[in-house]
Amino acid sequence: MTRIYVPRDSSALSLGADAIARAITSEAAARSIDIEVVRNGSRGLLYLEPLVEVETAEGRVGYANVEPEDIASLFDAGFVEGAPHARSAGLVEQIPYLRKQQRLTFARIGITDPLSTADYLAHGGLDGLRNALAMTGAAACEALIHSGLRGRGGAAFPAGIKWRTVANAQADQKYIVCNADEGDSGTFSDRLIMESDPYVLIEGMTIAGIAVGATVGYIYVRSEYPHSIAALEAAIRRARAAGWLGDDVLGSGRQFDLFVAKGAGAYVCGEETALLESLEGKRGIVRAKPPLPALAGLYGKPTVINNVITLATVPIIFAKGAAYYKDFGMGRSRGTLPFQLAGNIARGGLVELAFGVTLRELMYDYGGGTASGRPARAVQVGGPLGTYLPESQWDIPLDYEAYAAVGAVVGHGGLVVHDDTSSLAELAQYAMEFCAIESCGKCTPCRIGSTRGVEVIAKIRNGDTSEKQVTLLRDLCDTMVCGSLCAMGGMTPYPVLSALNHFPEDFGLEPVQPSASAATA
Repeated sequence: MTRIYVPRDSSALSLGADAIARAITSEAAARSIDIEVVRNGSRGLLYLEPLVEVETAEGRVGYANVEPEDIASLFDAGFVEGAPHARSAGLVEQIPYLRKQQRLTFARIGITDPLSTADYLAHGGLDGLRNALAMTGAAACEALIHSGLRGRGGAAFPAGIKWRTVANAQADQKYIVCNADEGDSGTFSDRLIMESDPYVLIEGMTIAGIAVGATVGYIYVRSEYPHSIAALEAAIRRARAAGWLGDDVLGSGRQFDLFVAKGAGAYVCGEETALLESLEGKRGIVRAKPPLPALAGLYGKPTVINNVITLATVPIIFAKGAAYYKDFGMGRSRGTLPFQLAGNIARGGLVELAFGVTLRELMYDYGGGTASGRPARAVQVGGPLGTYLPESQWDIPLDYEAYAAVGAVVGHGGLVVHDDTSSLAELAQYAMEFCAIESCGKCTPCRIGSTRGVEVIAKIRNGDTSEKQVTLLRDLCDTMVCGSLCAMGGMTPYPVLSALNHFPEDFGLEPVQPSASAATA
């Protein structure tokens, strides 16, 4: 019996993957061909979706951008044996886009049935959890510190130090909270994990619970991810039935259980304290710190809050050792990061590589340049509040400190490419509008600053390019950076100032030397 893999993640489903799976089953039955259709996750090569794979003696052969009307001709050509066809992509593992990657966190995506516990175990699943169960909590925290893993969100705080703080806190209850409120433009790595390898997230959160003494975990998923929510809930039910979760994790006598919570779509709930407020059933408003969530988090109890990629990376660290993971990367940025290529890009998708790769390499060696065929002009890195990097900065190594040195952020690893037809002034105005819409309204610099920012940029774009207006915009940005309660208002000036500094002509301005207060971007 031949296995044929048809992806079941959101990107493939949006392109007709369910209809393709039905058509393959129907056509095989009509021809009396014995096959098994496996609904795998996505490989992350989104430009090839739906990517149908056929298992052969040489490996899995891919057929790209398949449509339901292609199925009959695929069978005619002998694709069940991996035969050539116009849709052929060759051996999937040998596609350069995939072959050149360094997949650690994403090692299983697209290979396994996301909900098969047997598949997960066959590909190294639970090795990390078993090792963690044999360690003391203190040793587990130290191992994570030694690995160099930092939060794969915005602040890049060392994950092990956060864990150790929670482990050392005295409380009758502790929590693990996964921030799966992936709302940044151009990002989809969290979604790919949840839909294509949910058990790795479950395992990572369980290891965290065992390490710090937490018995309950919550995965806070944005409501716009219904397929992620469904996959997680199904995986959690199967993990409980298999003894991976519950009152006796893997027969260890240790307790940890998981639940999925659905957010209501507020961008600010990606900020950890606003997320906690929402999780408690309140309006998502940022809390003042201190106290830190590690000491007084969910329901006032010590809480580890990490995002999906951080927690999904934990199992490989405990399976292969901290030194193995630390061997990837550069400087203080250790390990790998899933870079997500989006926007005006020919080959969009996920690329997992060690820190140190450059934007230019990602855009051209993997992304193939712009989809429009026009010259790339700017790349926004780090989500809607990230800076716009001009070509002069595309050769800076993607590293937390190297980017911070030029006022940029790596963030969640999302890259949105713009060609030479884009107006950076218009994009800068949108950044302020986005903040005005999504602000929780608690602090004045964010609530009022973003509204005034929209007005000032509009005046400049409408022809008032006087020094007074430009100075006002820079001073306003400085106030938001220094005075906002959280990164929502504090980072909104990043795209604005980077556009103003690197692309002044889009505002109708002559190139100017940025003021000291504007050096942030």
